[in-house]
Amino acid sequence: MEAFTGTRPLAQPLDTAALQAWLSAHVKCFAGPLAIEQFKGGQSNPTYLLKTPGAQYVMRSKPGPVAKLLPSAHAIEREFQVMGALAGSAVPVPDMLALCEDESVIGRAFYVMSFVPGRVLWDQSLPGLSPTERAAHYDEMNRVIAALHQVDVEAVGLAAYGKPGNYFERQIGRWSKQYLASVTEANPAMDALLAWLPAHIPASARDEAEVSIVHGDYRMDNVVFHPTEPRIIAVLDWELSTLGHPLADFSYHCMSWHIKTSGAARGLGGKNLAELGIPSEREYVQRYCERTGRADVNAVMADWNFYMAYNMFRIAAIVQGIAKRVVDGTASSAQARETAATARPLAEMAWSFAQKA
Repeated sequence: MEAFTGTRPLAQPLDTAALQAWLSAHVKCFAGPLAIEQFKGGQSNPTYLLKTPGAQYVMRSKPGPVAKLLPSAHAIEREFQVMGALAGSAVPVPDMLALCEDESVIGRAFYVMSFVPGRVLWDQSLPGLSPTERAAHYDEMNRVIAALHQVDVEAVGLAAYGKPGNYFERQIGRWSKQYLASVTEANPAMDALLAWLPAHIPASARDEAEVSIVHGDYRMDNVVFHPTEPRIIAVLDWELSTLGHPLADFSYHCMSWHIKTSGAARGLGGKNLAELGIPSEREYVQRYCERTGRADVNAVMADWNFYMAYNMFRIAAIVQGIAKRVVDGTASSAQARETAATARPLAEMAWSFAQKA
């Protein structure tokens, strides 16, 4: 997983002097000189480590000025808003320090947050940990996503963070449009899903009372664990967050149980979970149901194939956006080409779940 960890030189130059001047004016106690490195991970919004003699910060920005952005993509101001709203809740987030929507500073919008030192675990089989430790890390992931879905959206000021109702219809429509705007080659499975998904939304997915904050990309490498404890100290990468159906968010998280680790794809598919100490998918769903007050895990699992098909379609559409940026020469990650190649296999896996639904 070395390709995803640590920092590297900047993929595109930044005006360090202009950024330092802006930070000095907008971030409390900031003092240069400033040095900038870019994190290796992240396929969409470039993420940077800002280093000064007295402190470290993290900056997230939209892609560089040469990038042609898809509608509604790269919404860094929404990331800043939702993490700011969740400060002090049961969902750990970094401190939001400053948002700059003035693109004249460095050529794109960006925000700055506190640097949270800890562990980002890219290999979901958690090598080097004992079975008991693995179980504890997975239970903590379960606890945090359950806590997120129980946040009172009105109490934290996010009642207008997303549109009410018809969540799956709107999401399927959104990602269909994003996919069609990013097509680089034929993908028959995606074409089939474009027609199948809106016609097969189950009753459980139409419950208008089911509304929560959804992260949109909750997975192991988007959280920071404490340096030594099985405790999450920050949830990152909220670009796809909105208000929506909690089971859409949770089932996306559970795709890991089906995806095999191969190239840029990272998952638990094919692993001996009992030997590793990692809960089975059904055990994990059961624990989430207990934490969120759902009485019957069987009712949740009854429509699980639809949820898997939907989420794999969604991630395939996102990956296709990366593929388009590779073709356009604006991808923000060195691993973008490898990730882009997973669009077709993800779509084919999604279609296999649709056929079982």
